[in-house]
Amino acid sequence: MATPHFRPVPHARPGDRIAVLSPAFAAPAISVEVHEQALRRVQELTGLIPVEFPTTRTAGVSARARAHDVNAAFADPAIRAVIATLGGDDQVTVIPHLDAAVIAADPKPFLGYSDNTNLHSFLWRLGVRSFYGGSTQVHLGPGPAVDQIHARSLRAALLDGGEIELTEPGESEDFGREWTDPRALTEYGDRERTEPWAWAGPARVLSGPTWGGCIEVLDQVALADRMPSLDELRGSILLLETSETLPGADEVRRWVRGLGERGVLEAVSGVLVARPVVTDRGVPLPSAAERARLRAAQREVIVEQIERYNPDAVVCVGVPFGHTRPQWIIPHGGMVRLDGVARTVTASYD
Repeated sequence: MATPHFRPVPHARPGDRIAVLSPAFAAPAISVEVHEQALRRVQELTGLIPVEFPTTRTAGVSARARAHDVNAAFADPAIRAVIATLGGDDQVTVIPHLDAAVIAADPKPFLGYSDNTNLHSFLWRLGVRSFYGGSTQVHLGPGPAVDQIHARSLRAALLDGGEIELTEPGESEDFGREWTDPRALTEYGDRERTEPWAWAGPARVLSGPTWGGCIEVLDQVALADRMPSLDELRGSILLLETSETLPGADEVRRWVRGLGERGVLEAVSGVLVARPVVTDRGVPLPSAAERARLRAAQREVIVEQIERYNPDAVVCVGVPFGHTRPQWIIPHGGMVRLDGVARTVTASYD
């Protein structure tokens, strides 16, 4: 296995400062109430003191300005962790303005998902572990409380470390209340019962460092020629999830097939796939049977392509990370164990 040497990323301690940044879309500009509730909850759950930077609440600022905030957060020795307010769709334009030397000089936990796949992959290539998941505007600010599994993995990523067996919370929502709706501060979105995770590949146990993220964003990472080499990926666990843009099964098949043709699927030893979003905000909710069909269609094409390119890979589909809520925050560059015998997933937050 020729994955990069990942240097230790020290955990923060209660009383330390955590940077709250918008390196993609500045969601707090839409609802400052949800944002400020998230900041209070961060401090209550972790004891960390949230620190905002100039572009955190400001929509429409340049990629260079957003990158400046990322660089400043990593350069500041008083900042001991970084979390994104949300994802977006143009973080690929931020990456060229990042200062690799500054960021690598003082590694600290970074949390984010979706468009933050760009920043995770950037950190991965520097040998810096991060954590895929978490956003102040979706997972911390809305609703009556922070979901239990999210709070547990948030503390593990930022403070406690250790190993956690990922479990199914039994319910899920694709979207919460609109941030401009006062109910967003006190109510979850519409939740439904979940189905068991699906497993494919041989019944064996394997461990490896993770790499990956949102499939739509990985497409941009590849086109920008910022992918890890196949030697670096060999033996890794690939993370895959789709966004709220609701790509159909045919689109997902083409993306995963592209990873296969590049050699990524053959290089990795296992694949962890998230429970996908299958409903569209503001559109009448599909029936429960249709929602189940859409999830099954995506699962089938992903498993089909992985088995085509790497039948020895252990695959688990349906894990609550990525764009779903409740959501586990998953190590990115950290170790995950896929047990195809006991059918368990264990993540290391050290």
